Amino acid sequence: MPEDLLQPEVPAGAAPRPADVPAEFWDEASGALRTEALLAAWRALEARLAERHAPPGPEAPPEALARFRAAMGIPETPDGYAIEPPHDLCCADAAVNARLHAAHFSQDQAQLVYQLAAERLLPLIAEAAAEFEADRQRGRLIAHYGGEERFRAMAAQLSAWGKARLPPPVYAALSATAEGVFALERMMQGGEPPLAREATAPPAENEAELRALMRDPRYWRTREPAFVARVTEGFRRLVGG
Repeated sequence: MPEDLLQPEVPAGAAPRPADVPAEFWDEASGALRTEALLAAWRALEARLAERHAPPGPEAPPEALARFRAAMGIPETPDGYAIEPPHDLCCADAAVNARLHAAHFSQDQAQLVYQLAAERLLPLIAEAAAEFEADRQRGRLIAHYGGEERFRAMAAQLSAWGKARLPPPVYAALSATAEGVFALERMMQGGEPPLAREATAPPAENEAELRALMRDPRYWRTREPAFVARVTEGFRRLVGG
């Protein structure tokens, strides 16, 4: 077969350059890859990719920052975040959004912050609020009965009486607040209510309504007297006391 005179001459013993290897990465003399050139090109590519995904420096022109935000899904201003509140207590906050924007959070990342707050922080806040309210209610009872020791003695009597004569849901509701304990004491002093422990449970809709009222912030947080009295009297009527 005649030799192709248009192709460069390959030194004897040297391997020809593979078709998928660019000429700048091939050493014709040794018939091997030019590793230094290949590594240099790889490092340059990494640097360009890092520049593309890293936020521009403080001296970068505004248009560079705008291009970066557009590429990363970051709104132009903090007001551009379209946060869907995962809970009534986790609505979008302008100050929080400003800090997220300054940290170059994308729309999805900002939404995730609010989602995590609802999933992780709200249960802790609710638990702390419940503990605080329980301590406050217990303090009222201790003051009402004239000290810790006298309250413990009365609590043992009320607990034994209530558990023996009231349906568990009713006893649990009354024993959870100071007003409920006062109502329980009045029931005990006035005699056994007509609704015994083994009796049929009260109508579900009545009990459900009262328990829903107990979840209202006016009952467990602000303790509005009229609202608390409404719940307490509701349970008294429910057990026939």
